[in-house]
Amino acid sequence: MKHVRIRLTAGGDEGAIHPMYDIWANADFIKRSTALQWNFTGDALGILHYAVGDADAFAAAVETIPEVLGYEIVPAGRERFYVYIRDATTEGLDDLFAPITRSGIVVAPPIRYHEDGTVTVSLFGPDEEIQTAIDHVTEPVDVSIEAVTGLESMALTAESQLSQRQREAVRTAVELGYYDIPRTASHEDVATAIDCAPSTAAEHLRKAESKLIHAVVGT
Repeated sequence: MKHVRIRLTAGGDEGAIHPMYDIWANADFIKRSTALQWNFTGDALGILHYAVGDADAFAAAVETIPEVLGYEIVPAGRERFYVYIRDATTEGLDDLFAPITRSGIVVAPPIRYHEDGTVTVSLFGPDEEIQTAIDHVTEPVDVSIEAVTGLESMALTAESQLSQRQREAVRTAVELGYYDIPRTASHEDVATAIDCAPSTAAEHLRKAESKLIHAVVGT
């Protein structure tokens, strides 16, 4: 079993696969986006995105796409929003998903759309099935393998990589307000709560944060 992170690009031809893929990858009003969760039924795709960009321009573009069956936008701050969108599938999208949906591979969220138009996806499953799925991705999509690792590098399993003491320090820091904005507790407060030296508490927090952040950004 392997965790493989791949990068997909269609070189500007994303619209040939699905109009929404074209928007996420190429629209100048979307800086970047992340697919958080999804459900693919074969004839439709329901997906929850977090996006950085112009929500009004996005909505105007979506309204012109026949394949969009419905959507709802929830603001999340300045030039940030969540959007649930339900798309009818296309032949190109079916071809892209088929090697994965017809195998035992798990696509691990999130899927990230980058500013250069590429998409990174994390796959987990038997080595031979992952390789077969990659080999069967057809034009115009090109696939490159970025990393082959174990479960420890996946964001959803990052918490399990923390030691018991690191987990305790982070949980206490959250409860005390160490991560609030503005911060309402210090690492000295965390140290007092978990009965250790301030330098030790700070080290627990730094190591835990490093593990969690590296897992989230996929490194």
